[in-house]
Amino acid sequence: MTNHLRSDNENANDLIHETSPYLLQHAYNPVHWKPWNEKTLDLAKKANKPILVSIGYSACHWCHVMEHESFEDEEVADIMNAHFICVKVDREERPDVDQLYMNAAQLITGGGGWPLNCFAFPDGKPFYAGTYYQKDKWLQLLETIKREWEENRDKLKDYADKLLKGIKSTSNIERVNGFVSNKDAVMQLVDESVGIWAKSFDHVEGGGNRAPKFPLPNNYQFLSRYASSRKNIPLQNYVDLTLSKMARGGIYDQIGGGFARYSVDNKWKVPHFEKMLYDNAQLLELYSEAYEVSNNKEYLKVIKQTSDFLSAELLGPDDLFYSAYDADSEGVEGKYYVWTIDEIHMLFPNKSDLIKSYFGLNERGYWEADNFILCRTANAEILKAFDINETELESEVNKAIKVLYEARTNRTKPGLDDKCLTNWNALTVSGLCAAFQATSNQQYIEQAENTMSSILNYQLKENGSLFHSYKNGKSTINGFLEDYASVIQALLHLYAASYDADYAQKAKELTDYTLNHFYNDGSMMFQFTDHQASDLVAKQTDYFDNVIPSSNSIMTRNLLHLSQLFLDVKYRSIALEMIDLIAPRVTQYGSGFSNWMLAMLDAFGGHKEVVIVGEKALAFAKIINQKRKPNWTVVASVGGEDLPIVAGRLQAGKTLIYVCEDNACLEPVASIEAALDLLA
Repeated sequence: MTNHLRSDNENANDLIHETSPYLLQHAYNPVHWKPWNEKTLDLAKKANKPILVSIGYSACHWCHVMEHESFEDEEVADIMNAHFICVKVDREERPDVDQLYMNAAQLITGGGGWPLNCFAFPDGKPFYAGTYYQKDKWLQLLETIKREWEENRDKLKDYADKLLKGIKSTSNIERVNGFVSNKDAVMQLVDESVGIWAKSFDHVEGGGNRAPKFPLPNNYQFLSRYASSRKNIPLQNYVDLTLSKMARGGIYDQIGGGFARYSVDNKWKVPHFEKMLYDNAQLLELYSEAYEVSNNKEYLKVIKQTSDFLSAELLGPDDLFYSAYDADSEGVEGKYYVWTIDEIHMLFPNKSDLIKSYFGLNERGYWEADNFILCRTANAEILKAFDINETELESEVNKAIKVLYEARTNRTKPGLDDKCLTNWNALTVSGLCAAFQATSNQQYIEQAENTMSSILNYQLKENGSLFHSYKNGKSTINGFLEDYASVIQALLHLYAASYDADYAQKAKELTDYTLNHFYNDGSMMFQFTDHQASDLVAKQTDYFDNVIPSSNSIMTRNLLHLSQLFLDVKYRSIALEMIDLIAPRVTQYGSGFSNWMLAMLDAFGGHKEVVIVGEKALAFAKIINQKRKPNWTVVASVGGEDLPIVAGRLQAGKTLIYVCEDNACLEPVASIEAALDLLA
């Protein structure tokens, strides 16, 4: 991460007043950068200049490259300053701005990425967009845009109007005539989607049969649950293959824990070294759920190391988690994470052969310039090659990790993005809840509760709305749908882990706020920005599941869950209307609708509620949760009055278990064994 921060503001541009580490990186560029806000848009209108919107994020390698090549260059800056109002945007702070201009880039060029550079009219209406440009290409583009603005502005305006219509159309989801959500119709579409999707599976290395490879946690959460519901052992084996390959690959930090954003190859070997909170939060949840199903000790190690990485490296003093670590240190990508043979020989003079074999310091782990990426070998291969047992190997590996970790602390760490985002922190709470349920480690639930307490203390306003970002005691930027959806989801996960009904009640309050301020009755979906937001030329609807599931699919699952807990038909009705819109589309691209298909399994996949009421409810729930299947929701109440789903079920002196499906319950039973028989 390039660091331009200095002790004086003499040569700073307007970004010096921002809190985003990405924006502050550019505060001393000779480009007269301005932040995205109404004041900047007004300035562009008065100056009658086009806006140049440059979007990136702190851990983006190519963003740093373009900064060094162009934005730090006086010649380039002179042209940009003379002819454009130059705006820098942190995509993580303003996902709404990023979403708008990324849609423009995809419509114009057929692709996207960061840095994203977009040219727009003073009102923000885009007319051209692209990504990374080398200096000479960037200068050519600036000259072309300048000439077109001066000579062909009417033509640009006509194109911008048509482009805006195209952008708006991406948020229009037309209902398929005659389609109504029901179990048979929806599950048939889910089956078809998985069948088409499976043709792209890599059955040797896991993941998709392509490069680069992204660890898309929600994809594998869905596929695992679908495999369980369909008793599809080959599909579950594919999920396990993927998780094992990722955990052993260079994409996973074998020394410090945590995953990089993606691997550039098809073997999970060479990572793009940036480490993001949102990836690791969701992968913690994925591996926790996988461990519950398989009891695979390799997954348990990932849970422990990843949670340790989050707590040791990303947890701030306010119990909120920072956003990311950069890919670069000392200006070199991956320098912090790679090793040479000489370093291994020096650190392990008597055990270097074992360490090199275990961590792939051979042809398998070779990267470039005599550097190796640590890629773990399966234990069975090492046991055979070195004639040792599991206990001996584990002891040697644990000692080696401590030595390597200590040696790595002497290196220059990659740059830290220390802003705290509400939605990413909520995803982390969900991951910690899953880790607690999988391991019963009390530290995980304590941290989850502490982080949620900080979210509610710092990011929740008195009027019930949320802030999006927090840094150094300052909460900024009105929340987006992703913040509400993820916090509601995290509160529901906290309820499921603790049975503290206050979490469920708070989730309901936030849901009602979200329905009032984000839900669009006309489209029957939630908009990404609050109804009152006014600084964008188009309001977007976020419905494709990406590395983070879409806000609308998360809200659909939230509504289904709340409809169970609060016996509220309205919540389920809204969720089913949303499924009506999406279900006919899931066969097109299964990976892009994985969380929607989880919602469909929630609604139509034989979801069971296990409602336990009475003095021993919490103890019973703990035992039943050890047998829990992905399609069970377990509810426990000692007093029997804290939520509508348990109201009226308490019988004096008894602890009863109700097994229900869609809130239709069988006769209650008094033993765990009898309940498990009903659930079988």
